[in-house]
Amino acid sequence: MKDKIRIASGSGFWGDLQSIPLQQVTKGQIDYLMMDFLAEVTMSIMQKQKKRNPAAGYAKDLIQIMKDILPHIAEKNIKVITNGGGANPMGCVEEIVKCAHKQGIKGLKIGVVTGDDILDSIDNLLKHGAGLDNMESGQKVTDVKERLISANVYFGARPIVEALKKGAQIIITGRTTDTSLTYAPMIHEFKWSWDDWDKLAAGVIAGHILECGGQSSGGNFLGDWRSVPDLAHIGFPIAEAYPNGEFVVTKHENTGGMVSVDTVSEQLMYEIGDPTNYITPECVADFTTINLEQQGKDRVRVFGIKGKPATDLYKVSMAYNDGYTAIGSLTYSWPDALEKAKKADEILRTRLSDLGLKFDEIRTEFLGVNACHGPLASEQNEINEVVLRVGVRSANHHDIEAFGKEIAPLILTGPPSVTGFAGGRPKANEVIAYWPALMPKKLVHPKVEIITT
Repeated sequence: MKDKIRIASGSGFWGDLQSIPLQQVTKGQIDYLMMDFLAEVTMSIMQKQKKRNPAAGYAKDLIQIMKDILPHIAEKNIKVITNGGGANPMGCVEEIVKCAHKQGIKGLKIGVVTGDDILDSIDNLLKHGAGLDNMESGQKVTDVKERLISANVYFGARPIVEALKKGAQIIITGRTTDTSLTYAPMIHEFKWSWDDWDKLAAGVIAGHILECGGQSSGGNFLGDWRSVPDLAHIGFPIAEAYPNGEFVVTKHENTGGMVSVDTVSEQLMYEIGDPTNYITPECVADFTTINLEQQGKDRVRVFGIKGKPATDLYKVSMAYNDGYTAIGSLTYSWPDALEKAKKADEILRTRLSDLGLKFDEIRTEFLGVNACHGPLASEQNEINEVVLRVGVRSANHHDIEAFGKEIAPLILTGPPSVTGFAGGRPKANEVIAYWPALMPKKLVHPKVEIITT
């Protein structure tokens, strides 16, 4: 058993800095590279791509990344774990295999985790007690079942650990939890028991700190953000993990950003809900037991974490079509920029009403005044410019399209000093709504395959 491993974050979301994975595998020693590509809405986007093209449905950025890092991970025996397989993990693996062949890299084992996609099994699962009602509103899944476009179970670390035991150096998954990409290697390397709740919870916390990439090494830092050095060349975080469950958050030397108790603390607050019950497939972590200690420059020790037994449920991320939306904007300049924008909004709403158009929602924002803070924002009229942004939502495609025709006329038939209209009329776009649910673990099982280059 190793006395420590270094797990590096290479991506916080689909669209993150593509230079980071290469940086992580070349600027210092690491044992694992984890890359998180999936958000709740991402799976629905990938599923729609796959329906248009059966070969698509994964994070295409990942292929170029793998081209860049394959020679380095093969030479240094660095293991890569990512959920970038999205809605088509096997298709993603096929492209990586092609990359390896072109570079003359042979004998590389790639693990593929599938089984999370339950969209085609919904009816059968419901017959066997899957539930799948909205865990936030209680609404019945039957209300939206025919409009579902994606449904994916959040698997945890178990299938990843299985792939590692089978010798996989690269592991491509579908919808696994973000944190499992980090704590699976810790379970595997340190031979942790599946009921050692404290150690499993420590791994979950490490994964939570790494999952958003540079957000724990100075990016998006709400504290003294001016003190963060060289964000242009930010170094992403690395978890230096130990068998006892303690770990140190750090980054490669000679990279920008910073790792401090403050930056790590901010990331720990990200999307946690009840801090005493952070539920994952393998355990429940108690964030209130976390201890942080600055050990030196860009080194934060994390220790004392407590965990509790896992539940018998998986979370399921589903998405469904929920009508259409369109958004239009115009920019009004000084003087009286806000007053002009408000008058334009009033005129627009009157015209929409005169046309008999019906919307589930009309929302107006005044960028530069209240777009971020809404009704909490204080208004002042002596500002240089205001962007009027109006959005509408409806199940009626015709009414959405009609709204789009009413923005441009405001330029010559509304308040003066207006600009910012470009790109043509606002178009109707499908609304993809999120549906979180729970289901018994016993009803679905991951599948692990090993492909050799």
